[in-house]
Amino acid sequence: QAHLVQSGGGLVQTGGSLRLSCKAPRRTFSTNHMGWFRLAPGKDREFVAAISKSGDSSYYSDSVKGRFTISRDTTEYTVYLQMNDLKPEDTANYYCGATLTNAASIPNWKKYAYWGQGTQVTVSG
Repeated sequence: QAHLVQSGGGLVQTGGSLRLSCKAPRRTFSTNHMGWFRLAPGKDREFVAAISKSGDSSYYSDSVKGRFTISRDTTEYTVYLQMNDLKPEDTANYYCGATLTNAASIPNWKKYAYWGQGTQVTVSG
């Protein structure tokens, strides 16, 4: 059973938008940095975005910068990934994760202790 619970995703046309959600237990949310990764067939797991446990800092891969926005709701213990201007190359299974690592290691998926169940994002056209 996944520690983090994801929702959202689906099928969208090129240029469209989707929002992913990731709900964490209260303690995990308050003590961990939260990140999003994606896994496409034949590719390695790729860092997408992350937000610090304080919410003061956010991090993005170059491939999504300017199109995706990570945010969090401290009342719902939920992290969101708003994805705009989606492209076919964004097609992947997206996973949220939680980590206690330092800022420099946030893009490293091996540093994440908890994961969501994954959700498929498919961009057509």
